[in-house]
Amino acid sequence: MTRKLYDLDSHRCDFSATVLRCDPDGERYAVVLDQTVFFPEGGGQPADTGVLGGARVLDVQLLPDAIVHYTDAPLTLGAQVRGEIDWPQRFRRMQGHSGEHIISGLVHSEYGFDNVGFHLGEDAITMDYNGELTWPQLMHIERLANEAVYRNVPIRTEYPAPEQLAHMEYRSKLDLKEDVRIVTVEGYDVCACCAPHVSHTGEIGAIKFTSVMRHRGGVRVTILCGSDAETDYREKSAQVAALSAQLSVRQADVVPAVQRLFDEIAQQKAAAAELERRVTEIVRAESQAKLVASLLPFMTEEEQGVYRRARNARKTTRAKHATAGEYSMSTGFEAVIGYLYLTGNRERLEALLRGAFPAG
Repeated sequence: MTRKLYDLDSHRCDFSATVLRCDPDGERYAVVLDQTVFFPEGGGQPADTGVLGGARVLDVQLLPDAIVHYTDAPLTLGAQVRGEIDWPQRFRRMQGHSGEHIISGLVHSEYGFDNVGFHLGEDAITMDYNGELTWPQLMHIERLANEAVYRNVPIRTEYPAPEQLAHMEYRSKLDLKEDVRIVTVEGYDVCACCAPHVSHTGEIGAIKFTSVMRHRGGVRVTILCGSDAETDYREKSAQVAALSAQLSVRQADVVPAVQRLFDEIAQQKAAAAELERRVTEIVRAESQAKLVASLLPFMTEEEQGVYRRARNARKTTRAKHATAGEYSMSTGFEAVIGYLYLTGNRERLEALLRGAFPAG
């Protein structure tokens, strides 16, 4: 089995090793060494990348009998080779993973929820918890987590003996029986974990929640730690500064200023909708006036009397309508049509409509 140098010193970034095996694997080569500082993918953390004997290490996986390094070029069997991991990448991941341990330990101790999912991505870290947490509760956890960073407490790793492990209280997603590696953040968390971590919490830097959403009966949260949190703060500060300049307000007043803009836009949309409604009603009234004007020559005196009486009777209620003309004309016309229909004068009704709407 390959000796895990990353277990002995998580801050070690280079080493020498003997090539025990090198087999073609598609367009890659599967290389096994006698020892390595390259961490294989596991525990929600991606594998280290870097260089090995002049070849690029693309991926690292833990198999039952060895740690396999997948490279872009072959290495000579039995040769002594020098390897070096991508240290900035490793350290960034150690910051994030150690920050996750602190947060998960605090969530468990403060609210009794367990971490049931973890992924350390390139853009953010996601964690799933089996209970609902509000944003104010997460801000409480964030404050306590950053206090842990300020205190710079030690982070220890160990492989306890089975009898010692049996009496330990620790977090674990799996029911582990042997070779259990315990990571302890003094005063905050004890958890089974295979990944490299920083040696003291002060190395983590800032810990920041960025989002929360409901997920499978609990919540999924995203966090940033260390240099990632610093980059996020820098970018968002630049955005707030730009908005502040555009709106001509202090940075602290950007949110109220944006809200005022939204309110003004909503008012303008409402005014535009009202104007459009009134224009539509005026156009409709004009169309109805033209219709009535075209009908009047075809009405008998009796029918015109019905029209005038209906129009005059309705003028007092015109406040409900855009114009007096629209309401009085429409109701007058409806009264004539209704009169002809009720009196059974179908021929006059058809003649009236033919006059208003001639064929062709």
